[in-house]
Amino acid sequence: MQFHDLRYILAYLVPACAAAGLALRGPWAWLTPAFVFGLVPLLELWSAAHRAGPGAPATAGRAHHLFFDTLLYGNVPLHLSLVGGLMWVTTHTALTHWETAGLVFSLGICCGALGINVAHELGHRPRRYEQLLAQTLLLSTLYLHFFIEHNRGHHRHVATPHDPATARLHEPFWHFLPRAVWGEYRSAWQLEHERLRRQQRPAVSWANQMLQFQLAQGALVLAVGLVAGPTALLAWLGAAAIGVLLFQLVNYVEHYGLLRQRNATTGVYERVQPQHSWNSEHALGRILLYELTRHSDHHYLASRPYHTLRYQPASPQMPTGYPGMMLLATLPPLWFRTMNPRLPLAGYSEPKAAESGSAVQP
Repeated sequence: MQFHDLRYILAYLVPACAAAGLALRGPWAWLTPAFVFGLVPLLELWSAAHRAGPGAPATAGRAHHLFFDTLLYGNVPLHLSLVGGLMWVTTHTALTHWETAGLVFSLGICCGALGINVAHELGHRPRRYEQLLAQTLLLSTLYLHFFIEHNRGHHRHVATPHDPATARLHEPFWHFLPRAVWGEYRSAWQLEHERLRRQQRPAVSWANQMLQFQLAQGALVLAVGLVAGPTALLAWLGAAAIGVLLFQLVNYVEHYGLLRQRNATTGVYERVQPQHSWNSEHALGRILLYELTRHSDHHYLASRPYHTLRYQPASPQMPTGYPGMMLLATLPPLWFRTMNPRLPLAGYSEPKAAESGSAVQP
């Protein structure tokens, strides 16, 4: 590890802003949104992307290094504490509607950045305790089915019409959102049903991980409602919903309009290539999202830890970082005007409609 690798500590600015909002309230309740979707996009818009040499990793650290792993693990107790803090503040403090909205939005950002994004990183790790940490974070955001669908579905079907998390050309985000949320949930059930069928086990059984996840989430919602009360429950549910919304914004910008070519004879899709994910080399967004913005290399080898992800020169680059592009995606006319002209540069070509039985090459 080198001294400049300490920059990943800056990822803790997001939960730090949320903690400050919970402690200070008033206008500070909106500190996290102002930082993530105000200051960061402005800084990245004004600064040029720093592109390393082809194949250069983000750091010189080993694949498994205590410093980089500890930064991830620390998000688990921190995020759970913030969610608990939101519940306590909303039930024991006199808040204005404006303050409540700011705190819920702030914790929603944490649900997306910590509860889902960090869980995404940990969920790709092979060690059992890291996968349990990922499930704990996803439980806090009520999005446990992501653990199944992302690893077994998205990485296989990405950039094909079979993937609910791949946005289609000319598809506005607000049309993509319900399709992706429902499609991922349905896909997780199907994937788990197929797994049990291969094992010759009944779909309706304790072995069904989706059933386990639904029971765990239902039990947690019930427990929060009974112990903390309806106000705390609604605040948490609101934050979780915002987290899912932000996560789907990330999905939208990562693969918008990019499709793999399909062999007309065999029906098999080409392998995932660097040109099938939008990337950003803007430094601040990379750090805050634990290198998620080097998405092409993540799809090349999903088990590669975040700090070793490499710059892929063949990957299409967005004009600014992920936070700014997420904001742009909420305004479809501006999004289309900005991104559609870039699609030919990304190697896009209009595919034929996929047949239901088409094979997919992961």
